[in-house]
Amino acid sequence: MFFGLLVLGVISILFWGGITFFISSIGFQKEKPDLFGAKNGIGVIELKGILVSSEETIADLTEFRDDDSIKAIVVRIDSPGGAVGASQEIFAEIKRTDEVKPVIASMASVAASGGYYAALGARRIMANPGTLTGSIGVILKFANLEEIFDKIGYKSEVIKSGRLKDIGSASRDMTQEEKDLLQALIDNVHSQFIKDVSSGRKLPVEDVVRLADGRIYSGEQALQLGLLDSLGNFTDAANLAAKLAGLDPTKTPSLIYPRQRNFSLYSLLTGEEGQAKLAGLFGHYPALVYEWNMFH
Repeated sequence: MFFGLLVLGVISILFWGGITFFISSIGFQKEKPDLFGAKNGIGVIELKGILVSSEETIADLTEFRDDDSIKAIVVRIDSPGGAVGASQEIFAEIKRTDEVKPVIASMASVAASGGYYAALGARRIMANPGTLTGSIGVILKFANLEEIFDKIGYKSEVIKSGRLKDIGSASRDMTQEEKDLLQALIDNVHSQFIKDVSSGRKLPVEDVVRLADGRIYSGEQALQLGLLDSLGNFTDAANLAAKLAGLDPTKTPSLIYPRQRNFSLYSLLTGEEGQAKLAGLFGHYPALVYEWNMFH
């Protein structure tokens, strides 16, 4: 009895402590100075960490696209990738925005897999010589807990409408039919990535196929392979954006960051961004991902 209460207490502390830390980390972070008073500036949108949702980034891109005082945009990427849908949506919105005003993708330490996919929508892609990028591939992960369940006496009873409805179940081995079906899914989504790399970088599909086996490249290697346009840091990217926008080259361009959004617990629980972050917090991360992770 005492042990059970102790375990319950520990779980409760971890749960509410995690919620408190999570809310404080996303709701009350110190924002960069609001420079919207500047005229004819360069918008800066940051993609950081695992991409679990596109909602906020799309809103920022749309706002900057419609703001006449923002003449070009730098998308600063420091991400190993993330959910397939989020990566594709951000890519598409960056591409749409670049049709209105120049967008430069600036890669920081890591811009791999879905992070690289997003960059493909930009007019120019710039990286540091040592940036980790590439990882053009898809991964789908399932946990097999059958042996653990057997040891603790857990048994799962499943009622389903079709033989493939519980595909990926953690309580049993996957059948060959299920493996073949999922491999076909992976190959299809991988081909979508390859097609967009080929189109965005103007490379033959057969060349991209050889590069798209999941390996990572340094920025210097990626430049040699045609996966990006030039080497340079964030300042170089901002200056290039200003040049493409036709701003005065003798002046340092003003940098404009997205406005701070009001935080509420309701928006956390009901919005796409908040739900995605909560899902990541409790381990329900989307399974089909464009993501590079050395700890697979």
